[in-house]
Amino acid sequence: MGCDAAVNAAQGHPGLLFTAFEPSGDDHASAVIAELKRRHPDLPIYAWGGRKMKAAGAELVAETGHDAVVGVPGWDKIKEHLRINREIRDWIRANDVKVHIPVDSPAANFPICKIAKRAGLKVVHLVAPQLWAWGPWRIGKLRRCTDLVLCLLPFEETWFREKGVEATFIGHPLFDEPIDTDALQREAEDLPRPTGGGLRLAILPGSRPAELRRNFPLLFRSFLALRESHPGLVGVVGATTQEAVDDMRARAAEHGEWPADLHVVIGETDLVAAWCDLALVVSGTVTLQLTRQAKPMVIVYKTNELTYKWVGRWVLTTDVFALPNLIAGRRIVPELIPYFTGTERLLETVNGVLTDPQALEQQRADLQDICEQFAGHNAARGAADAIERVAGLCSRPELCGAG
Repeated sequence: MGCDAAVNAAQGHPGLLFTAFEPSGDDHASAVIAELKRRHPDLPIYAWGGRKMKAAGAELVAETGHDAVVGVPGWDKIKEHLRINREIRDWIRANDVKVHIPVDSPAANFPICKIAKRAGLKVVHLVAPQLWAWGPWRIGKLRRCTDLVLCLLPFEETWFREKGVEATFIGHPLFDEPIDTDALQREAEDLPRPTGGGLRLAILPGSRPAELRRNFPLLFRSFLALRESHPGLVGVVGATTQEAVDDMRARAAEHGEWPADLHVVIGETDLVAAWCDLALVVSGTVTLQLTRQAKPMVIVYKTNELTYKWVGRWVLTTDVFALPNLIAGRRIVPELIPYFTGTERLLETVNGVLTDPQALEQQRADLQDICEQFAGHNAARGAADAIERVAGLCSRPELCGAG
């Protein structure tokens, strides 16, 4: 426990309110809730969130996150969030809570933060809004509706502090637990083996339906082309759910039969990463799972060209977009973001990587350097320490998280 239990008893203390609206938010919040409950079993923790948050010990006021939207929401989704905002405002007025912890989803959470601040609550953002990538003009809004931002990426703490927002780097949940690489390698022996020293190619197409719709046909057609130019190549698709597999097979049918040398593994991204020589991966958190094992990758994200030209290029503010490159501060991994049409650009990049062993080795070394930046951090414990301090759960804040 972070502080002496006699000093740090939470019984009768005002509660905490978490709000999360995506499955990833449910994941992040559940680990922090479990850590807070371990330290303070009687601390009231409430949530608009998912089932993992409930299992971790939160009292679920309402379940959210099962139909998260990426991009611009439709009118029905806007009306739903306006209703949720009213419900949360009324609930805060009727309940004794001291700290609001919004989890990711800034578009959904910013209005709730404003409500919480007006009601006199402290606000601690779990997962920093990615204002450094797009919409930096929103920094004033964030400054007004937060007391602390908890950053999952190393460079974010400095970025926010330079703009007058209190922030601290807590680490990333993906790096909290060490990987048993030996066990994964033994398991990977049961996955398909290429013939004649061929390439093991992983395809990681994302998890959201919109990502699959845009990106999987591109990756599938690229696989078909690569198996022609690289004899013995075998592929494994890392899928998140059976529903995603069904969706991908239906889309693949538009381009011919599903090839016998393209296999599917569900819910085992670390295993697929351990097995592969190279990954074709859709930009997102999964790139950090590959980073943990220093696996070379080519990152892609297909989007609508017209939307990007009219909107995206004006609001995106970084030179690189993929997480490994953002953390490194330079392009250490080939990223094709945004990607519009055809397979030629992707195939040219993949073939360029495969024919340059020195570049592959350099990419592995750079990815290992990224892992070092997370060494010594534990995101769940770091978040719990910070929330304790803001909530006044420790009479001696410097001891929170010690021991």
